[in-house]
Amino acid sequence: MCKFAIVTDSCCDLPAGLAREMDLSVINLSVRVEDQTFVNHLDWREVSAGDFYGLLRAQKSSSTSAPSLGDYLQGLEPLLEQGRDVLVLSFSSALSSTAATAAMAAQELADRYPQRKILCVDSLCASLGQGLFVRLVWEKQQEGCTLEEAAGFARELVPHLCHWFTVNDLFFLHRGGRVSKTTAVLGSALQIKPVMHVDDEGRLIKIGTARGRKGSIIALKDHLKETIIHPEDQVIYISHGDCEAEARQLADLIAAEVPVKGFVFNHVGPVIGSHSGPGTIALFHVGTHR
Repeated sequence: MCKFAIVTDSCCDLPAGLAREMDLSVINLSVRVEDQTFVNHLDWREVSAGDFYGLLRAQKSSSTSAPSLGDYLQGLEPLLEQGRDVLVLSFSSALSSTAATAAMAAQELADRYPQRKILCVDSLCASLGQGLFVRLVWEKQQEGCTLEEAAGFARELVPHLCHWFTVNDLFFLHRGGRVSKTTAVLGSALQIKPVMHVDDEGRLIKIGTARGRKGSIIALKDHLKETIIHPEDQVIYISHGDCEAEARQLADLIAAEVPVKGFVFNHVGPVIGSHSGPGTIALFHVGTHR
């Protein structure tokens, strides 16, 4: 057992098997669709991805909830009782209160366990971008680094974790306040697809548009080519809103032009998926800048 534990939250959207392999402790968010509440477990045990995105396609209303202070206390304290220090890697503070709540829990527990160390890093990442971020820090841990070295590596990694994504239905972004109603109506009528990223402050920012679905997927590939560093050493992460075939088309486009090591695919989880909608495709890698 490693001396320090890595804790993240379920907005990392990692495949459940990969999270188990990494021995991660995961604090769960939740989503409410109409009158049903689902905990955002990585293994989708309370609702399948197909059923969840089916509800969104049926235009069922949804809302999301961040973990409470109590959730973090219950997740972190057993690790401290085991004599382990803790590194918390949180969902972007620009998109959720999760990072702030983690920091509050860390401060409260530091007073109870003065002999233990708890360090928190705001990843400024989302979905499998956060998952890739956690994976790279975990790999650093496996090299035998200290808690402080892992946290320092994580902070240096933050501005280089690239997020590129597009959505198929602008009305989900409109409901989340990301685009105006006029943009949603005109964009849908003209088949204009936004190309967005997560910026240096962890916010979702529109950086361009593409005509049609194929054009938006090509744009994601082009952004990767412009910013990726040492592609031969990288596994590229791709998440999707229940559209795996198109996510794999994106991977094929990348593989044809860039010598990457491989790909990891997974669904966008229900919390982020509530805001991005079915048909989202998101691409993550390490680059020169975000």
